[in-house]
Amino acid sequence: MAVKIRLRRMGAKKAPFYRVVVADSRFPRDGRFIEEIGTYDPMRDPAVIKIDAEKAKAWIANGAQPTDTVRYLLKKSEIL
Repeated sequence: MAVKIRLRRMGAKKAPFYRVVVADSRFPRDGRFIEEIGTYDPMRDPAVIKIDAEKAKAWIANGAQPTDTVRYLLKKSEIL
């Protein structure tokens, strides 16, 4: 089972809001997930990033691979 840390899109049309989730890579983008570890709101100025650092580090230590966008968010919030 390939586990990814990725974004799950929420919110209205043209007003995206994302949840950072841990999911099996075979599941759809907005489908089933294992655990929610944070949120990302790009519509605010500046963008709001809230990620549980302990959960993210634990999942990465267990082999979960963050997507490119999530890796950028983790670096920006100084978790990686």
